Amino acid sequence: MRAVRYVEFGGPEVLHVAEVPMPEPGPGQVRVRVAASVVHPVDLMVRSGRFPAPLPAGLPYTPGWDVAGSVDAVGPSVDEFTVGDEVIGFSPWLQTTVGAHAEYVVLDAAWLTSAPAGVPATEAATLPTNGLAAAQALDLLALPAGSTVLVTGAAGQVGGFVLALARAAGLHTTGLAGADDREFVESQGAAFLSRTDDPTGTFDAVIDLAVIGSALLDLIRDGGGYVAASPPLRPEPVRGIRTFALEVLPDGSRLGELVTLVSSGTIPLRVADVYPFADAAAAHDRLARGGVRGGVVIVP
Repeated sequence: MRAVRYVEFGGPEVLHVAEVPMPEPGPGQVRVRVAASVVHPVDLMVRSGRFPAPLPAGLPYTPGWDVAGSVDAVGPSVDEFTVGDEVIGFSPWLQTTVGAHAEYVVLDAAWLTSAPAGVPATEAATLPTNGLAAAQALDLLALPAGSTVLVTGAAGQVGGFVLALARAAGLHTTGLAGADDREFVESQGAAFLSRTDDPTGTFDAVIDLAVIGSALLDLIRDGGGYVAASPPLRPEPVRGIRTFALEVLPDGSRLGELVTLVSSGTIPLRVADVYPFADAAAAHDRLARGGVRGGVVIVP
């Protein structure tokens, strides 16, 4: 089968399409014929060699954590899916040498759920990582309805999901984003805050998946909450603020709940650009240039 991979770290030019062995599902696993996957900012860091942790699976490496496609084969002890089922899923990245930027990928059945009905695979593929990141960030905070939340990168791949899920949970949101993103942020029921503004006010929590940093702790009330993709820069707790470093975990059951919210129109799925395998380098370059307001999708 074909897969996008690299054998050394570097710029987008290290990406190439190669023939690799077909993966076989083991007990509790499903092989998915990939219809679409997604490029994330951290993919660029890993590819360039700038990611602080080493690749456990080593090189050569095929990226891709999200998948939308159809079940091609099931391993022993899999009862919840059959061949032909349309599914989406998220796999723990860095743990396999063949990710979802391939014609086929093997995932644990527990990481998958049924794809949203009537939604193109290119859109459905944008849900797993982004949706689970947003949901799990809110889970960490466990805020009661009526709480106020500042969301950084509010128009980005994850930020839009956070706004939608927070609104569904009865939270009052403020979205920090670029001036061109005001319409989208406000369409999600959030107050808009420009990146050029000096943020003011006191929030019950901040979800900082754009990683602006610990300066945002000053905007949180005593005893509030802060979630980031990495821990706050200050070594000691500040004013009793609860701080969390988000690690997105695969969870097919929770992903199924998010699919229900997609079907009800609660969560919008947005695609910025779609690239074939042969143009994977262009997809990475597109994401690196910024201003992306939806998923950058890779298709076989």
